[in-house]
Amino acid sequence: MTTLTSPHDLLAAIPFLIGYHPSDSLVLVAIKGDLVSMAMRVDYPKNENTEAYDLLAHHLKLDGADAALMLAYVPSDKPELYETGAEVLGYMAISLLKNSIAIRESIEVIGNRWRSVICEDIACCPPEGKVLPDFDSSRVAAEQVMAGRTLPFIDVSKLADSIAALPNVGVDFITQVESYFVHEDAPDLNEKQRDGATAVVDLGQLYEFGRGSSDPDLVAQVIGRLSDIQVRDYALGIHNAETIESYWTMWKELLRIAPVGYVAPIASIFAAVAYESGQGALAHKALDRALIDNPGYSLALLLRRVFSAGWPATAFIQMREQLHPKVKTAIFEGN
Repeated sequence: MTTLTSPHDLLAAIPFLIGYHPSDSLVLVAIKGDLVSMAMRVDYPKNENTEAYDLLAHHLKLDGADAALMLAYVPSDKPELYETGAEVLGYMAISLLKNSIAIRESIEVIGNRWRSVICEDIACCPPEGKVLPDFDSSRVAAEQVMAGRTLPFIDVSKLADSIAALPNVGVDFITQVESYFVHEDAPDLNEKQRDGATAVVDLGQLYEFGRGSSDPDLVAQVIGRLSDIQVRDYALGIHNAETIESYWTMWKELLRIAPVGYVAPIASIFAAVAYESGQGALAHKALDRALIDNPGYSLALLLRRVFSAGWPATAFIQMREQLHPKVKTAIFEGN
């Protein structure tokens, strides 16, 4: 993310940081030194809840933040039911300061107007606020697009739509996927696990080379073999910093075409990749899809707890990297 040098920059950066244009939200941006570390978004608080504010501050502390930027997007529907933006930001500031996290900026957004609640210059930040700057013409938006990032979604529903199932997945493709299903008591279980892990590598290389899903049978093979937990865990650990973008694309595309009953493993893997990429909101939406497909899916439930606890992405990556060699050994050196 580009350096944020003004409130206008911050307002333009938030949609890129969380993936969509927020509303009815409290957004926190963690700062380490002068760099943006991460962003968190929660539903706009309805009342003072010290524990909830303290938990948010704790998440930033775990990330190693030494400062924070805060934005309160005040609900426009029935505002009398909610605290004012200044009150919410004040409660949040208390929790952050208790955790030795400095406040760099604190902005209230109401409708199409904004103001900094820590700015004491009435000419700069009048009580009625100023009109929100135009997003499309902002410096931040221009720099992000030039860097290859897609524009944020207009709202959270459009974000969810971006990973929704595509219509009209063919019956023949579903049958092909089912032919690769791995039964846990199969006599040739290890052979099928090796087959699945190898297929994941082969498909990943196609995406790395820009060929995408050009081999439909290989795509079906990967989706079907991911029904095995060992293959899934192998797939979870296969990407690295150099390949994460191509694997992000691969898992997203497979998530959208996976038949019912085969969604949960792919959605969970994609959620992990999204989380590591700083796309927390998208990660949670992917977990929603996993748990709709399989409400008791253990990996999705585990990831939900990890993400909700505010684990730094670096800690999650470290855990995943420690697990991967063990899974690889079990698959390729097992009997």
